[in-house]
This record gives sequence, C-alpha cells and structure tokens, in this order.
Amino acid sequence: MKIFNHPLWLVGFRPFFALAALSGLALPVLWVLIFSGTLPAEFASFSPIQWHAHEMFFGFGWAVLGGFLLTATKNWVKIRGYHGAVLVYLVTVWLCERAGMWFASELPAPLFLLASNLFLLSIVVLLLWSLIRHRAQDSYPDNYFFLIALPLFLVAKNLMLSADYFALGTNMTLALFRLAFLVMLERTLTQFMKGVFGVDILRNVHLDRTIKQIGALLIIAAFLPASFAAWMQLALAVLLTVRLAFWKPHLALRRIDTGIMIAGYLAIVAQLLLEFLATMADVHWIGTLSVHVFTLGAMGLVIPAMLIRIAKGHTGRKVTFDWLDKAVLWIMVVAFVSRVVAPQIAPERYLDSIYLAAAGWCAGFSIFAWRYIPYLMKARIDGKES
Repeated sequence: MKIFNHPLWLVGFRPFFALAALSGLALPVLWVLIFSGTLPAEFASFSPIQWHAHEMFFGFGWAVLGGFLLTATKNWVKIRGYHGAVLVYLVTVWLCERAGMWFASELPAPLFLLASNLFLLSIVVLLLWSLIRHRAQDSYPDNYFFLIALPLFLVAKNLMLSADYFALGTNMTLALFRLAFLVMLERTLTQFMKGVFGVDILRNVHLDRTIKQIGALLIIAAFLPASFAAWMQLALAVLLTVRLAFWKPHLALRRIDTGIMIAGYLAIVAQLLLEFLATMADVHWIGTLSVHVFTLGAMGLVIPAMLIRIAKGHTGRKVTFDWLDKAVLWIMVVAFVSRVVAPQIAPERYLDSIYLAAAGWCAGFSIFAWRYIPYLMKARIDGKES
C-alpha cells in the first residue's frame, strides 16, 4: 500500500519520536488536571497515580525508548530495520494502549489486558528477534543487557498496574529505564565529546561492565535484603561519579547541548543516593523525590537533547543547536527545578510547582513538535533512504 512508503514509516524514530513529543506535551497537563480535581477520572482497577506513572513510563517513555531502539538496533546489527507496515502496526497498538488505559473502566478485563500489553509485547519480541538473530554481527557485545532487560519491562508494567504491587512495579520500571540510560549515555557521550570537542573520554571495559552489572542487579532490588540493595545503590553512584570525573565534564558543561547530558547523568547519581539515604538514614522529602529526580532529571533533561540530535542527524541535517533548541533545553531545566527542587524549599507551594513543571513540559515538547514533526514526515534532505 502507498501509505507504507510514506517517509514517516521509513524507520522507527520517525513515528515514535512524533508520539513522544505529543505525549510529552499532553500527559503532564492531563495529570495536573486530574491531580487538581479539574478533570474527573475513573480508572476502575487502578488509581489515577498508577495511570500517571504508567503513562509517563510506558506511554511517553516507551515512545522514546521504542523509537531509539528500533533505530539503533538496525545500526548495531547492520540490517535494514523494521519499516512500513510493521511500524504502522506498532503505532496502532501504542495508540490502542493509550485509549485502553483511559477507558479501562469501560472495557472487559480480557480486552483491557490485551490492549495494555500488545504494544510492549510486540516491540519487545521484534527487538529481541533483531538482536538474537543477528547477534554474530552486533557491534556491541554488551547488548546482552537488553536481552535481559526488555522482557522484564513486561513484568514491571503489569506489576505497576496492580494495586498491591504498584511500588514494586514502579521501582522495577525505573531501574530498567536507568539501565537503558546507562548503556545509552555510555555510548552517546563518547561520540558527542569526540565530535564536539575532539577529545576521547575514559572507556574502561571493566569499569563500564561493572556499572551495567550493578544496574542490572538493581532491577530486582526489591527482592534483595534492603541494606544490601542500598549499598549496591551507593556503590553504583560512586562508580558513576568516579567515571564522570574522567569524562571531562568541565568541557561538556560549556555548552547546553552537551552539558544537559551531564546533568542527566548526575540526576541518575542523585537518584541512587536518595534511595540509599531513604533506606539507611530514613530521610524523607516532599513528594516522591527519588522517582521525580529520575523522571524529570535523567529522562526530562536527556531525552529532548537526544530527540533533537537524532531528528536532525537522521534526516540529513547538520546537528547544531540553534536558539530555539537551546530554549527547549532550558525550559526543561526550569521544569526540573520547579518539580524537584522548589517543593523542598517551599512545600506550601507544592501544587504550584507541579503546575509549572507541567507547563514546562508542555511548552518544551510543543516547540519540539512544531519544529521537528514536519522533519520526521519528510524524506531525508541528503537523499539517503532512512
């Protein structure tokens, strides 16, 4: 069919980064309306907070991760990659999942179960098939971490939607995304520092492997002795900090496009330290601080920069950040400070901080959507296929 040949369906990042932008601007606003009571919401077997957490991780988060992995895996194993009808199918079931989550109370349980799992099950199977089938030509031998993590996303997702296991599912989901970010930052920051500043950063195979191994272990932190898990979190935070010291952060911080990647990296360190303190020192903060340090710090800061880079580079454009791109990144920094830092200083303005953070996400992703969705829907300007 002719529709399958449209540029939008040439490679995974195109439709899924468009969905990421649209969900990134809409989901936080919807949550503010629900949280404030302006928009009544009934979700049957799960609560509004479960809906919010699920949609930010498995709606927005997996639109980003899915688009990234569909694009990256084809390059890692040197194949054409999924395109055409397969991408149309994946987008369709992603949209069905969003509808199923919103209208869950009106769906029979079997239909809801199907609607809420079909997208993730499908994309995980497709990604695993690519990585396993073409394992011999994989550029990255440590992609076995994805072979471990991808199926566990399905487990974490369904735990998150259970009233009894919501906290377990959330922690497991966060740990899975954290592992994905550790792998991604390790690879991309090496390229960025070389490309932007012409410098090589420390890549010690033993240190890198240990970081990822601890990150993988922490996926099952809830099943480990609490004190052991806490010390593992501290160990990972320390190793990440030591490695960053050799990654020339003083250079990266000179520019917002590379500096924000360092900020996201440090957000992962901060989240691990907060988890350690919560267990070992019983320290309490305003709001679910640890989770939001990761979601607004690591995800909220790193993802827009990555989307801009990939949307430009993979459509044949020069990867430079103009003033509007930089404005998006600064808006996301403000959203992070508003949601994470401000409530600790002025807890009486907690609701205002949520409003401002949601407005920041809406503004930042609206600018991205306005500028880059047209790029995603057009052929590469350099004449290459995808």
